[in-house]
Amino acid sequence: MAKKPEGTNFDKLLEELNGKKTGAGGENQSAPVQKKSGFVTLIGRPNVGKSTLMNHLIGQKIAITSDKPQTTRNRIQTVYTDERGQIIFLDTPGIHKAKNKLGEYMVNVAEHTLKEVDLILWLVEPSTFIGAGERHIAEQLQGIKTPIILVINKTDTVKNQEDILTFINAYKDICNFAEIVPVSALRDKNTDTLLEQLFKYLPYGPQFYDEDTVTDQPMRQIAAELIREKALRLLDEEIPHGIAVTIEKMSERPNGIIDVEATIICERDSHKGIIIGKGGAMLKRIGSAARRELENMLETKVNLQIWVKVRKEWRDSELLMKNYGYNPKE
Repeated sequence: MAKKPEGTNFDKLLEELNGKKTGAGGENQSAPVQKKSGFVTLIGRPNVGKSTLMNHLIGQKIAITSDKPQTTRNRIQTVYTDERGQIIFLDTPGIHKAKNKLGEYMVNVAEHTLKEVDLILWLVEPSTFIGAGERHIAEQLQGIKTPIILVINKTDTVKNQEDILTFINAYKDICNFAEIVPVSALRDKNTDTLLEQLFKYLPYGPQFYDEDTVTDQPMRQIAAELIREKALRLLDEEIPHGIAVTIEKMSERPNGIIDVEATIICERDSHKGIIIGKGGAMLKRIGSAARRELENMLETKVNLQIWVKVRKEWRDSELLMKNYGYNPKE
């Protein structure tokens, strides 16, 4: 468990936490270089920055992000590879109190991965207050033998960096952490140190993916999520929780242009009107933003067409959830 060093020097704290002085990790430096490989899951309450952190660590945007809770709904798998080995990241939905079948599905996805991985990254915000959400997560981690690294994210919001010591002290006894690492995923601060800690605790073994693999997500799923992200960012607070996006068609023309036909699913007729907007203005904004990002990702022109359909209470229908990519039985 990380211990508070003497004094209040933040650099000294990081040095001790990262094992630079102690040589933590027990690796034989004279031994032949071996590759490490393993699975790492990111957990935490909604909106603590799990997807942002994962995107920065792998150096490419795969998971969608927004300032609204419950942005991530499925388990998203991405791959980071360098000369040290390979890390397979599993970005999970935020652990929260479920209010419908979709919520139950999301929490089950997040908690189920805890027993499947080699290392757990628990993200929290910089605070001395440990709320019911964090305590629930701590309960889920009791009895799990997998090493746990606590990541105190959003340190860029802390004016006095010395205060991070108090946040570490508040959390250090709530769980048996292998390490505590303060980072700013948004500003990409101290993420290199975090990667060092991840490799320190991963087992030696062969790589699971080719070096150029970034994700195992189908392009259709990535496209659907990008469209949902733009809707999350542009629409009112309540509506995004009740939408899903499906890709009806994705094909490439001989000239390289990719045609994408998508449908935004919502729960109410009134929501449909808001998503479309006056004269179709909102739907055009969503489509334009999504098209630009798809073109950047695919490096070609994209012809994107989006429709809006109403499926009342789909978040409580196992059949409709399955149709939209959220299978409760998986």
